[in-house]
Amino acid sequence: MKMSAPDYMQCAEDHQTLLVVVQPVGIVPDEQFFKIYKQICVVNQISIRDSQRVLYIRYRHHYPPDNNEWGDFQTHRKVVGLISITECYSSKDWPQTCEKFHMQKEVYGATLYDSRLFVFGLQGEITDQPRTDVAFYLSYDECNTIAKKVEDFIESLSIVLESKRLDRATDKSGDKIPLLCVPFEKKDFVGLDTDSRHYKKRCQGRMRKHVGDLCLQAGMVQDSLVHYHMAVELLRSVNDFLWLGAALEGLCSASVIHHYPGGTGGKYRASRSYGNSGPAEAGKRHRPGAQEVLIDPGALTTNGISADTSTEIGRAKNCLSPEDIIEKYKEAISYYGKYKNAGVIELEACVKAVRVLAIQKRSMEASEFLQNAVYINLGQLSEEEKIQRYSILSELYECIGFHRKSAFFKRVAAMQCVAPTIQEPGWRACYKLLLETLPGYSLSLDPQDFNKGTHRGWAAVQMRLLHELVYASRRMGNPALSVRHLSFLLQTMLDFLSDQEKKDVTQSLENYTSKCPGTMEVLTLPDGLKLPPVPFNKLPIVRSVKLLNLPANLRPWKVKSVLGQNMTTKSPFIYSPIIAHNRGENQQKKIDFQWVQGDVCEVQLMVYNPMPFELRVENMGLLTTGVDFEFLPAALSLPAESGLYPVTLVGVPRTPGQIIIDGYHTSVFGVSSDCLLENLPGLKTNGCTVEVIPALPRLQLTSSLPRSAHVLQPSLGNEVSTNVAVQLYNGESQKLVIKLENTGTEPLETLEVASKTTSTKEKLYGDFLSWNIEDVLSQLPLKPGKIATFTVNIKVKLDFSCQENLLQDLNDDGISVTGLPLSSPFRQIPKPRADTKPINPPESSKGSDLSQSKTLDAILNFKYSGGPGHEEGYYRKLALGLHIEVEPSVFFTRVSTLPATSIRQCHLLLDIFNSTEHELTISAKNNEDLVLHAAECQRMAIQVDKFNFDNLPEPQGERLLFANQKQLEEEKQLVQGFEINSKLDIGWKIPSLKRQGEASVEGVLNQLVLEHLQLAPLQWDVLVDGKLCDCDVMVDCKVGDPVALEVKLTNQSSRTVGPFALTVIPYQDYQNGVHCYELGDALTFIGSNTFFIDTVKPTEKAVCYGAFLFLYTGEFFLNIKFQDDNANRELPLSWFCLPSVHIRAADSVLQTRG
Repeated sequence: MKMSAPDYMQCAEDHQTLLVVVQPVGIVPDEQFFKIYKQICVVNQISIRDSQRVLYIRYRHHYPPDNNEWGDFQTHRKVVGLISITECYSSKDWPQTCEKFHMQKEVYGATLYDSRLFVFGLQGEITDQPRTDVAFYLSYDECNTIAKKVEDFIESLSIVLESKRLDRATDKSGDKIPLLCVPFEKKDFVGLDTDSRHYKKRCQGRMRKHVGDLCLQAGMVQDSLVHYHMAVELLRSVNDFLWLGAALEGLCSASVIHHYPGGTGGKYRASRSYGNSGPAEAGKRHRPGAQEVLIDPGALTTNGISADTSTEIGRAKNCLSPEDIIEKYKEAISYYGKYKNAGVIELEACVKAVRVLAIQKRSMEASEFLQNAVYINLGQLSEEEKIQRYSILSELYECIGFHRKSAFFKRVAAMQCVAPTIQEPGWRACYKLLLETLPGYSLSLDPQDFNKGTHRGWAAVQMRLLHELVYASRRMGNPALSVRHLSFLLQTMLDFLSDQEKKDVTQSLENYTSKCPGTMEVLTLPDGLKLPPVPFNKLPIVRSVKLLNLPANLRPWKVKSVLGQNMTTKSPFIYSPIIAHNRGENQQKKIDFQWVQGDVCEVQLMVYNPMPFELRVENMGLLTTGVDFEFLPAALSLPAESGLYPVTLVGVPRTPGQIIIDGYHTSVFGVSSDCLLENLPGLKTNGCTVEVIPALPRLQLTSSLPRSAHVLQPSLGNEVSTNVAVQLYNGESQKLVIKLENTGTEPLETLEVASKTTSTKEKLYGDFLSWNIEDVLSQLPLKPGKIATFTVNIKVKLDFSCQENLLQDLNDDGISVTGLPLSSPFRQIPKPRADTKPINPPESSKGSDLSQSKTLDAILNFKYSGGPGHEEGYYRKLALGLHIEVEPSVFFTRVSTLPATSIRQCHLLLDIFNSTEHELTISAKNNEDLVLHAAECQRMAIQVDKFNFDNLPEPQGERLLFANQKQLEEEKQLVQGFEINSKLDIGWKIPSLKRQGEASVEGVLNQLVLEHLQLAPLQWDVLVDGKLCDCDVMVDCKVGDPVALEVKLTNQSSRTVGPFALTVIPYQDYQNGVHCYELGDALTFIGSNTFFIDTVKPTEKAVCYGAFLFLYTGEFFLNIKFQDDNANRELPLSWFCLPSVHIRAADSVLQTRG
């Protein structure tokens, strides 16, 4: 017969142990039994008295009796001790308990050295009876002497062992040595010749091997080596292969015990001491290549075994080298393989050899032993035995570093737990074993391990294993585990799944999550193993994350300090390399813009759907830390293999501070995922940290003008949020009503308004945009939900000049000239001065199309603040874009001047062209209206007082600080033109459209015209008989009466002038172009007709006096001329304009009568 079950925990050290079986008698609770069993197992070795030897015990609570019959073959398989544990609470039950104990002893009775019975619960006289084989205890908690009892029990075993060893070693039973047999050999030796030499050697060899076993159990390792060597020689000579294998295995075990005191099974003590041999002597004995044995043939007798082995010990190189141990194991296993009934022995020998090779780190040779063990046929094994066999194979492969092979057998064991032949499959055991296979297949339950580098392991095998985990967890009745493993499969194996497999897996996942949604909670198994959550950061795949700035109208701006916006006061130094380095680090982490508390903030993700079908992502939002952040969930549907697709996630920070975007949240296929950005491979981002400033008000702008499709592109930081448009005629005005609504939660406390013209092609005159800021400031603070009204005046005044002279054929006879009548006797110049032809600015000569419209673009900038953000120095900008189409109204095609009757006045002649399609009326100050039909041109004459430009303020402004002389002159002309235009008050009106505007001459007047309109710096006043002469003033005087003549000079220039000599020349005008200067008989001067004026300083006056009298009646004129000298040539002729003097001399008698 063969052994019923192998002991897969066998190791070489077990050959030196005594086998003690601990079993319950009757009904004993498992908990209490194993509690006592553990206390017994503590005593697993004792030192033999009066010796340096140590006795080792191996306890088993279950041992098949069939295996006990192999005790003669290998004594460590023999049950030599029995400890029974029982409960007995009544003396009446004691006899029955004793009977059960004796029956139990009979099971192992043939091999038992001694036995003990531990009784719990019995009290009375029976307990007082002295018995060595029985110990009584009141309860399981009051059994402190059990260890002592066990030690005594082991000492009794050692005594019996020693006696048997001596008895076997000194057996002198004549010529007869008993033949030790294994159970299946007994029938084979019936009828053999017991007197043959071959038979006797067989008996001697087996007995030598048996004595070696007893010596090894007794702690005599060196003695056992000698006996094993001798047994090998004897058994080899008679070809007793089964026992020769046992002798070789015993030799290997003894050598292993000597070489590896720490043991090979991982469960024995770390050090032992056998005999007194030193390290040097042991090194000599165990050198590699030592011979197997050198034995004196005289030591062996035909009658028996010599008890004195000292000669063999001294002469033999007994212990095998580590290399020889393996060779002998191979030989022993080959001998075992010859016997079908020795399969268990062969399997256990392979296991022992593998454990030794694992210590020696010889993995490849160990794998050969294990491969042999796999194919050993043990007959019909139960499912539990199969599971045990595959499990131990897995553990052994793990010991030698064959992790994938180990995982393979562990998985086979798991599948065996749920074999179809098992009525109640052990799905929990299957699941547990499957989990243990994961490391062998380079699998981890942590998805983070799959983000590091390339994929490790065979993906097809890993997917199969994960499917088995999913199925096992479902059969266990744990849907949460199924969802977790299926999610893990989809996340980590996505790149290896075919399109059909992706569909199947996701469909299964949706079926599971319909009953048990997937969460981000850590799942803890009953054995304490924790399953981390599996975020779907590949569904969808995120390629980039970009934090978006707020819209231009909502971005916060910091009020610049005195030192500048970017200056820091943390260091007294202007520049420090340490500070610069730190700034560089911060810029890598922090965004250079800010978000605002209470405003909707956006993060843009570029995502990709790797699935071959439409991917629905629900409840997608941001994961943040730092401030209280309310995310607004989003749902999206990505088409199959969509490519990069932008997704914007939004949220509202509720508190100020620093916010960090850690990742995003999704719900895909019923599984909720929290995906962290740090775990996304190959992610591009502009930073994940942004500053949230305190809340600011929000303004929404609406205007009275229609919105414009024309979008202005201003400079950076001034993006326009709203654009409006309007069409105006040149010179027309329009009111723009703006409503500012506070749509935020904070009050509006401050508001600043500024404008900027962005179009620079056209030149503007006057105030283009004007407003009264006090009107809107009076409405502050503006509470949330309230509206403030703001009015802006738009006044368009472009250049009205035109190069084309449409009225060149018109003369100055007054036919087509409106305004003041020009019929005056003082019109000495028949036509406008040739030198007053228009010199138009070059910018007005770019085109001759008088009907072409022009455009103006301007921006109204609003700076506002309020609330906590205002206290921190932040504000917002709001910009309104204004696009104006300017249609031409009227043009001044020609401008010139004519002198008036007064030296302080002149006539401004304007040729005005109506460029509209409507009838148009021109008006001017103190002038009659001029009606112009469409495309008609007429001339208007306007009498104006000359201007004293010296009293005008000097042009100012930043742009003039570094201007050249030409630019200064141009600015000066603009100031003068504005002054003239303000006095003219020229306007136009289109009655049919009910539209009107202003016509400005600011850009029309050239330098020559300005000089004619300028009041001379030397002001000359002529008084005749005390009466000021100017315009059409006629002075009456009497013939014969002296008339006083006074010439007054006022120097309004900045220089000293003079001296001057003035000559008075009288004449008469015959009104036919003839002047008569021969008036010697009609008029005479009292004194000289030449007046002298000395030098006159600035702002000073000088007066010269003279007199004359008329001899005859008539109308006379006095022409005052300057004598030509070098001093006068330095000054312009316009400075010497004196008024004409008109005098009417009448007879004194006639005047009296009149």
